Order: sequence, then C-alpha cells, then structure tokens
Amino acid sequence: QVQLVESGGDLVQAGGSLRLSCAASGSIFRIESMDWYRQAPGKQREWVAGITRIGTTSYADSIKGRFTISRDNGKKTVYLQMNNLKPEDTAVYYCNARGLTTLIVQFDSWGQGTQVTVSS
Repeated sequence: QVQLVESGGDLVQAGGSLRLSCAASGSIFRIESMDWYRQAPGKQREWVAGITRIGTTSYADSIKGRFTISRDNGKKTVYLQMNNLKPEDTAVYYCNARGLTTLIVQFDSWGQGTQVTVSS
C-alpha cells in the first residue's frame, strides 16, 4: 500500500503564492514519477506538472513560468511552488505517484487533494 498526503492549499489573493507538498509513505521501493493534477468545479481533472526520479520536469502550458515542481527523493515528497496565482488556478490539487512497491509490483496512487482558492 502506498499513501499520498497533500498539504498547503489555502485561500490567497490573485498575484499571491502558495507551496503545495505531497508526501508518500508505505511499502515503496522506488518512485518513478510524481505529478500534480487539478480539478476545478464543473471541469475535468487536468495535468499540471510532473517530475521524474532523476529530476526531469514538465509543465502544462497554462502554468508554465509561474509554477515550479520539485522533489526530495529522500523524503519521498514532491512540491509545487505556485507564484503569481490567478483566479483560474482555483481548484482541488491532487498528487499522483507511480513506481514500484517493495514487492516489486507497480503502483499508481493518488492523494486526497488539497483546495486552492484564488480570489480576484
């Protein structure tokens, strides 16, 4: 079993910043990739950013230049630094991790989500 716990969501004014965290725990042998997704009210969940085990990053066009993803492999934690937030960034942000368990079985786990609200 692999568990992901997100934190850091809050209410912030437009132009402000937040830092989300997602910590993984459980029977983890190796985490290959960690990604952030978000889901706004009435919309489908969308991918935001991802980072591989060796640190290769990728971003959705909508947040490129404003958000930065990073990870601490030792802490099994991924971060999302969000700057210059806009009202359209309002959503529940979810963490996803994929890798191998200690039984060398692939896992694909999701966190419970953290709410980010940006006021205009």
